[in-house]
Amino acid sequence: MCLILFAYKTHPNYKLVIAANRDEFYARETAPANFWEDHPDILAGRDLEGGGTWFGINRSGKVSLLTNYRDLSNIKPNAPTRGKLVSNYLIAEPDVSSYLDIINNLAESYNGFNLILGSVDDLWYYSNVERKKYMLGSGVYGLSNRLLNSSWPKVEKGKKKLTTALKKDKLEPEELFESLYDDRKANDDALPDTGVGIEKERMLSPMFIKSPDYGTRCSTVLLVDQQNHALFTERTYNTTTFDFITRTFTLEVY
Repeated sequence: MCLILFAYKTHPNYKLVIAANRDEFYARETAPANFWEDHPDILAGRDLEGGGTWFGINRSGKVSLLTNYRDLSNIKPNAPTRGKLVSNYLIAEPDVSSYLDIINNLAESYNGFNLILGSVDDLWYYSNVERKKYMLGSGVYGLSNRLLNSSWPKVEKGKKKLTTALKKDKLEPEELFESLYDDRKANDDALPDTGVGIEKERMLSPMFIKSPDYGTRCSTVLLVDQQNHALFTERTYNTTTFDFITRTFTLEVY
């Protein structure tokens, strides 16, 4: 993922609300969200090149998401795929804190990343840049390609949109998808400097990215109510016309 907006234990009817965009090169082979044949309890899309995923949930209520940390000056060309960090947690037996300790011991071998993972009742954040794990309290959060709640324009805009949506008793995926489909570029004076140059900073600044070969390929909404009914909806885009296909799944997590 390259933009994750989420509300955790802030709504009377939903314990967890996530709205996220996955940005990737259009040529990278990807399977849309579904239950995995080799791990039937996992619901997620799949990176067919690396084998991992960017956002998934399983039937026991484990949730895991990842964004890359943008730092071109420290790229490791032979680093392992970061998507396996997400899928391995959904498969793994250890509790979230123990899993993050394992990841921390391997952190230097990876390119920069952020992880949101845990369960619908116990959510954590970890970045291999900071090398610290945090149990998250209730609140509205935003994460892009820096650290949690870094004040990038797309993060600040997204958190405001999500906060507005949370004022309603019943949340609709359609409204959250409309919020995520915001392709307006930020003003130059608000852009971060991540070493990619001003033209790329502009291109990467919207919540929904469009370019000739890279951009937002899917959007995902997860709603988990207080009774642990989960609604997982993914919208995958044709990156030429931006028409989309929507897939919706319901599951009871326990």
